[in-house]
Amino acid sequence: MSTFSLRRLALGTVLGAAAAFVSPASSMAEEVLLRMQHFLPAQANVPRLILEPWAKAVEQESDDRIKIDIYPAMQLGGTPPELINQVRDGVIDITWYVIGYKPGLFPSSEVFEQPFIMENAEATSRAFWRLFEKDMKDTEFEDFKILGTWVHGPGIFHSDEPIESVDDLAGMKIRGGSRTINAFLDELGAEPVGLPVPAISEALSKGVINGATIPWEVVPALKVSELVKNHTEFGTPALYTLTFVLAMNKDKYESLPDDLKKVIDDNSGIEFSGFAGRTQAGADGPSRERAVEMGNNVMVLEGDALQGFKDAAKPVVEAWTADIDSKGIDGKALLEEAKTFIREENDWLAEGNSSVGPFDEAPSDAGSDTKTAN
Repeated sequence: MSTFSLRRLALGTVLGAAAAFVSPASSMAEEVLLRMQHFLPAQANVPRLILEPWAKAVEQESDDRIKIDIYPAMQLGGTPPELINQVRDGVIDITWYVIGYKPGLFPSSEVFEQPFIMENAEATSRAFWRLFEKDMKDTEFEDFKILGTWVHGPGIFHSDEPIESVDDLAGMKIRGGSRTINAFLDELGAEPVGLPVPAISEALSKGVINGATIPWEVVPALKVSELVKNHTEFGTPALYTLTFVLAMNKDKYESLPDDLKKVIDDNSGIEFSGFAGRTQAGADGPSRERAVEMGNNVMVLEGDALQGFKDAAKPVVEAWTADIDSKGIDGKALLEEAKTFIREENDWLAEGNSSVGPFDEAPSDAGSDTKTAN
């Protein structure tokens, strides 16, 4: 038996003896159960590569005084757009949330969803955290304890018919994941259809929609490459991305003893955000390769075809800026600040840096010991 194990055993014996002199109520107060719910199946990339390793790191660093039960695929009830309210109201303790599920609720975060500004998901996720701390923490997100902010890799089209130019979108019904991308689809002549991610597969299979905008990484979990055979990419910068938060009930966080708050804080923030963005985008490659191996048609737009989409994006950004202005936020200044932070983080990565954290040490199946409820 290792020295570490012997020390743990000895400590356990001492604590066990001490427990006889401690009331059950005070003993139980030292342990915290947190319930995390999200909308994807447990085997999807974000739960498997980000949420479960994060939970495992928190459990280990708390010496198992924090236990995190994870409920995938909305097992505790409700719909994906309701998750943020469930956290706010204390129905659950933690969730991974798609900002676009409640359009306009967190308007400043939408700055990172604007077309053709995201070049690198890790850099943009770090920029998101910086702007969150500066402008959003005590305003739009004041009712929550936000643990991480990130974006996915390049958002692309997956469609039943090829999309090779702006003209090809006329009349197509396309699922969009945020009010910005839906406004963009409308500008492109498509009919935007708002659907949570889990509803995409059924909508495609039944012909309710002709295509969807999602990143590559979630394609296998939704079987999109089996349902449609055309995929349209836009190079760098990306056509669009979506914003996410890992949100915790604020009262639950405040109820923790200081040492357990520190465990949560040590696994939150800019490093976790960058890790999450990089990890989610890193899953794009294998998913793309699978579609190619299946013989699907993967197109990368260039030249005039690409420029057509960039031209169509300009009025969308202008309209969003005007809408933000109407909410008392300087939209142009916010956009420029976001671009500055993105540029600075891109430069930081170009110097050979990268986000790090204890979750980086965990293998892809690191969540196997963290309870996923069934």
